Amino acid sequence: MEPFDSFDGALLIDKPSGPTSHDIVDAIRRQFHIKKAGHCGTLDPNATGLLMIVLGRATKLSEKLMGADKVYEGTVCLGQSTNSYDSDGEITGSLPVPLLTLDQLNQEASAFVGDLMQTPPMVSAAKVGGVPLYKLARKGIEIERKARLVHIYNFRFLHYEEPLATFRVACTKGTYVRSLAHELGLKVGCGAHLSALRRTDVGRWSVQDALPLAQILTLSSSELATRVIPFLKLAAAQ
Repeated sequence: MEPFDSFDGALLIDKPSGPTSHDIVDAIRRQFHIKKAGHCGTLDPNATGLLMIVLGRATKLSEKLMGADKVYEGTVCLGQSTNSYDSDGEITGSLPVPLLTLDQLNQEASAFVGDLMQTPPMVSAAKVGGVPLYKLARKGIEIERKARLVHIYNFRFLHYEEPLATFRVACTKGTYVRSLAHELGLKVGCGAHLSALRRTDVGRWSVQDALPLAQILTLSSSELATRVIPFLKLAAAQ
């Protein structure tokens, strides 16, 4: 077997709001002239936080890394529903927010903990017949989607000041956190959408060990190599 080079591994990037996950992979590939690169779990454009970029031969580990559990922090806006279940979408309904306490929100959130069948939103990258749902949604087409089994380990609200409630959720891969926000809005009777989301953990890896994308792009190739988690360390962590 050929020896691993310094770019066979993973980068931990603190993704900014705005670019897509694919945009960030392209930026890393172009800046450092790396032929093979990919990411381990898409973050929506407006979401921030931990994005794992696999480089070189570590791209072979991407599926295993994508299968890791995730932790997110975010904000739910009560009283307003959107077609995408987040702030990127079109408003589909507005209702007065009932009197709610933090304890009441946590009581509602506790109902989501455990195994959960979750239907992907129409405005999502999930594919049906090879076509991403969001492309159909743009044409005004809504189709039946198969529910998927996910697991919510913990879902807890930390602060509430109407209409905004901040939370932390730990879950399995494939969980749509914006769907949790939408379903919670239905349960409390006023609708809701996800207004902010930040991923803090992917498996054993934390955003605290990541660098902002802007800082990553200022590094030299040798400096970047010191930030790469080596292939063998990644493989051993699975």
